[in-house]
Amino acid sequence: MDNGTVTIGKNWAGYHEYTATMLHRPTSLEQLQEIVAAAPRIRALGTRHSFNDLADSGELVTLEGLHPDVVIDEESESVSFSAGLRYGDLGVALEAQGWALRNLASLPHISVGGAISTGTHGSGDRNGTLSRAVSGLEFVTADGGLRTVSPADDAFDGAVVALGALGIVTRVTLDIEPSYQVRQDVYVGLGWSALLDNLDSITSRACSVSIFTPWTGDTVGAVWMKSRLDERTPPQELYGIKALTSDMPPIAGSGESNMTAQGGIPGAWIDRMPHFRMGFTPSNGDELQSEYLIPRQHAVKALTAIRALADRLAPHLIISELRTMSADSLWLSPAYDRDALAIHFTWKFEPEAVLQLLPVIERALEPFDARPHWGKLFNTLRRDLYPKLPDFVALAEEFDPEGKFRNAFLEKHVF
Repeated sequence: MDNGTVTIGKNWAGYHEYTATMLHRPTSLEQLQEIVAAAPRIRALGTRHSFNDLADSGELVTLEGLHPDVVIDEESESVSFSAGLRYGDLGVALEAQGWALRNLASLPHISVGGAISTGTHGSGDRNGTLSRAVSGLEFVTADGGLRTVSPADDAFDGAVVALGALGIVTRVTLDIEPSYQVRQDVYVGLGWSALLDNLDSITSRACSVSIFTPWTGDTVGAVWMKSRLDERTPPQELYGIKALTSDMPPIAGSGESNMTAQGGIPGAWIDRMPHFRMGFTPSNGDELQSEYLIPRQHAVKALTAIRALADRLAPHLIISELRTMSADSLWLSPAYDRDALAIHFTWKFEPEAVLQLLPVIERALEPFDARPHWGKLFNTLRRDLYPKLPDFVALAEEFDPEGKFRNAFLEKHVF
């Protein structure tokens, strides 16, 4: 445990430099409780994959030193574990016992606690955000006590995607299912007209579908389909386009060694559902990210609006990814009460240019009620798009009446 003044450094992308002057590394739950009780302002620091100041505070605490303590309950088909565990490590533990998660994000490197707290997601018309799999949470509260919530509690839907405002999430319980095999097939050259005319049929064609595009030109870029072998097989052709027989990285020049296998080669869910392999540097690294979730019924119009900005976006863009998800009931989830299309932007590391583009994108998406991803870069947040926000504020005041877990980000966008 480090109780001295330290230089915490920057987030994963190297964009945000943490202002906290103390980083605690407890090795037991009791130590964590003592740290939280004594701190005037404190928040949890996960794997640093947020691109803004959401995780910052006067003091930070990492759960990396706590034992993962993975416990599988076969009767209830659930798993509980320390919230600092990364999805890739949890996946290995589950697969070893014949179990799986329904969905994963593109990066297995992120911590479960951080991902569910920000509404992070994978893809799939019938899949929800990662937070939707939560069936139990344990918090260390402001006074150092422990509090648990489950779906039986009135506070549950407000406590899952909570942005760290209720306390330090110490333990998570997720729904699981028997292990399954997945294959990845990639289709390159699909025309924009074919995509917009057949968007629903394309995104519903596999368990998880990702569409990568630079927005320019007449063709989309690439369509990735992750198909469960116990469900529907992928199409031999996608509107005249055959699947590749070799791997294709989502970001040009990123190399193939860090990607999970494509080309229709079956593999365990943990080795196919993410885009990137756990043992390698994920994605591009030297980048910025922003993302907006659109109600599904506005998807085609929203895509058309962004495509009209292609010439302005292209000089600063590495790639965009389009993904879908089903609605959930979690109050601050970007998919709350509506099926959604996520429009994700991976930018070159050009902060000034990107920050100037965000208002342009948000104006283009304003007619479509776009909600930004909490952990990525955005300019403004429309509070009216979160009908349960007043209830969440009341819940946070009940959990944390002194505001120990608040910070500048929350004061600006939530409180």
